Amino acid sequence: MTFPTYPPAQAEPPLDPRQSLPTMYDLPSEDPKEPGLPDTFHLDQPQLLEFTFLPPGWDAEQVFTASDLNLYYDATQPRWHKRPDWFAAVGVPRLYQGRDMRLSYVVWQERVNPFVVVELLSPGTEDEDLGRTVQQAGEPPTKWQVYEQILRIPYYFVFSRYTDELQAFHLVGGHYEPAELMDGRLFIPELQLSLGWWQGTYKSMNRLWLRWFTAEGGLILSPGERATAAERQLIEYQQQLIESQQREERLAARLRELGIDPEQLV
Repeated sequence: MTFPTYPPAQAEPPLDPRQSLPTMYDLPSEDPKEPGLPDTFHLDQPQLLEFTFLPPGWDAEQVFTASDLNLYYDATQPRWHKRPDWFAAVGVPRLYQGRDMRLSYVVWQERVNPFVVVELLSPGTEDEDLGRTVQQAGEPPTKWQVYEQILRIPYYFVFSRYTDELQAFHLVGGHYEPAELMDGRLFIPELQLSLGWWQGTYKSMNRLWLRWFTAEGGLILSPGERATAAERQLIEYQQQLIESQQREERLAARLRELGIDPEQLV
């Protein structure tokens, strides 16, 4: 199983970038010029993706997911960054250097590129998310260029809450090719997971959501769903005990009517 690792296809600086370039602590984690989240969907949907992203072949401490976090991608332009709605990297410590929460994700420090990115369409970002914009002279590359050509992220998903359209792209030969969904999901063999539609209630909202599934198409439950399922199982177990006790009491009463002492049958 191979995963994309840094460096991207660009000229390397002469020194180890981990030593010579800014670290996570040196780079801004927010930009006052960038707008905030356009709606609460951009908060809730990434959270569901995070909760259900449990690739079976990876220890949880070697999986990192983030939403709306600066992603610094170019060692030659260390201030340039994108801010994906959600992304995941595997084979990298969940904590920065195993000890701290991340302020940003800096690829020349991490040495591991994201493996999958999800962008949620909004009117202000749709053209760039779908690769319809062109890099302007002297400006940073577009989001599509960064994901496809610089970081070479293997899987890229774009989801619209307005039309419920899910578009999936797989990196083939250095370029994104549309990937066909099966039953509304795309199976990712390297992760042994599928990503796709799910109609259900999350955060009190019943709608079409994106979430991760097992390789067989089974739901991967969120912590809240697991707690609800455990509570339901406990209630069912208690109900079964009550029904069993009631059956025993009815049987004992019937035996007494027949002149038989139930205690003598034990």
